[in-house]
Amino acid sequence: MAQVNIQYISDDSGKTTSVIVPIELWREIESERETTLLLKSKVMKKRLLEAKQRTEGISLEQVREKLGI
Repeated sequence: MAQVNIQYISDDSGKTTSVIVPIELWREIESERETTLLLKSKVMKKRLLEAKQRTEGISLEQVREKLGI
């Protein structure tokens, strides 16, 4: 991983209260948290693993047509 510029914010007594992280790192963290949450559910884990194995699908245009959008 490339060097990441993380900034720490402290209160008047020097206690770290917050951090500022680059948006790309934040998105990666959020994505990992969401995946972890989904994998806690047996049903969602099964669906995700099945979807990962799929080799066929339908186009975005077909989806839009089916949804009427």
